[in-house]
Amino acid sequence: MTTPEDAVRSGRRATGTARATSGRVVTAARRVLATAGRALAPVGLFVRRPVVVDTVVVAAFVGWSLLLGLGAESMYDLTTYLGGQVTTMQVVSLLLTVAGAVALSRRRRHPVPVAVAVGLLTLVSLAAAGGTHGLELAVACALHTVATARRPRTAWLVTGGVLLVVAAVARVAPLVAVVGTRVLGGDPRDPAVTATAGVPTRLADLVTPWWAVTVVPAVLLVTVAVAWGSALRAHRLHVAEAAAARDRDAAQLARLTRADERARVAREMHDVVAHSLTVMVALGGGAAVTLDRSPAQARVALDELVDTGRTALDDVRRILDVLHADEEPTPGQVVGAAPVTPGDRDDAGAPMAPQPGADDLARLVERFRTAGLPVRTSGLAVTGLDGVGATRQLAVYRVVQESLTNTLRHAPGTTRVDVDVHRDGSALDVLVTDAGPGDGTAPGAPGTRRGVVGMAERVAMFGGTVEAGPHGTGWRVHAHLPWQEADA
Repeated sequence: MTTPEDAVRSGRRATGTARATSGRVVTAARRVLATAGRALAPVGLFVRRPVVVDTVVVAAFVGWSLLLGLGAESMYDLTTYLGGQVTTMQVVSLLLTVAGAVALSRRRRHPVPVAVAVGLLTLVSLAAAGGTHGLELAVACALHTVATARRPRTAWLVTGGVLLVVAAVARVAPLVAVVGTRVLGGDPRDPAVTATAGVPTRLADLVTPWWAVTVVPAVLLVTVAVAWGSALRAHRLHVAEAAAARDRDAAQLARLTRADERARVAREMHDVVAHSLTVMVALGGGAAVTLDRSPAQARVALDELVDTGRTALDDVRRILDVLHADEEPTPGQVVGAAPVTPGDRDDAGAPMAPQPGADDLARLVERFRTAGLPVRTSGLAVTGLDGVGATRQLAVYRVVQESLTNTLRHAPGTTRVDVDVHRDGSALDVLVTDAGPGDGTAPGAPGTRRGVVGMAERVAMFGGTVEAGPHGTGWRVHAHLPWQEADA
């Protein structure tokens, strides 16, 4: 009796055997593909060198034509029946072979004219030499080239026309009947031969053995050559279309990548410049107001102004370094978010500060307080936030920064600004709410809303949303970021 433990062990053994067999099959397949690649290497050499292919084709045709044309007399004892006409046949065959070789050498540049010319040479060979004498190979090669260079409709029309004319001439040429009879081992002096030579008077006389010996092999050879050429053309078109599609996709991806990079750089520049200038203007104005009655407080504001300007300069330099880098940032990389290296130093030799994150929120809020915003905070030290990746931390930081910058610009004199960062098991929420301008006017849309759009784009990278709009007498920004424990 089989126990559950035995069944489990048996299943494990079967799984192990299957994996081992699969591994051996994959290894064998790789070896076969490698061997095939080495075997097909000469084929690739020929494809890359059409001159070599043309030379081989012409040489093969000449050899085959000489064998059939000059060797026909000895093979079939034609002198007995044709006498001195055999010599004329051989001379004509040799001349036609030379003409066919010259024509084939031009087949790539002029495929259709060459096919027609070789067809005409075949007609002359049938009438003057009693057979195709190897020109069927030239016709097949020429029509194969037509099939690879022209549409299938054109290729088959040319093929049908050439074959129809050749077949008709082969049927009515008396000399073809004589040679064809000897090829079959018969006697050309048989009355049946002379009776069926010429134009047939009955349907039964249309197809004769000696006519079939001349025409049928040529038709089969040409049909295979044209079908092969059409298949090659279709394959090449498919490969070219696939390559063009890959190029289009690559170009589109490059355009999208550049557009995304420009958008990210624009967001960074907006966040850095708008925030820094707004804070610097506020600090400068505050220092000017308090300079006479409280020099110490003015000095603190000026020190903060210098520090803000220095930070902004470092941020702008970091963005410009990314723009001028030889290598483009990898997808998902935050502009300027690379770790500090010995080369990341300012003009004075001091290391440039890394991108801000969750640990810098308190410092950011304090800067705005120095600029005059009455900011109250809640939850800035969210448990686990410091373990999030740099891009997510930067998104939280930029949301708070942009919201407070908009408040400083569009709600001067506000009596209250609340910054609340909290999380539950599935999301992180950032809320920044102000009480509106100190003069009691109704809140309005914050300028061009570029900052709001930038916040939304940052948060959307993590599947989150941003809502910004009037709230009571003031303005509220609510950013919602999905949170997974694995992110912490």
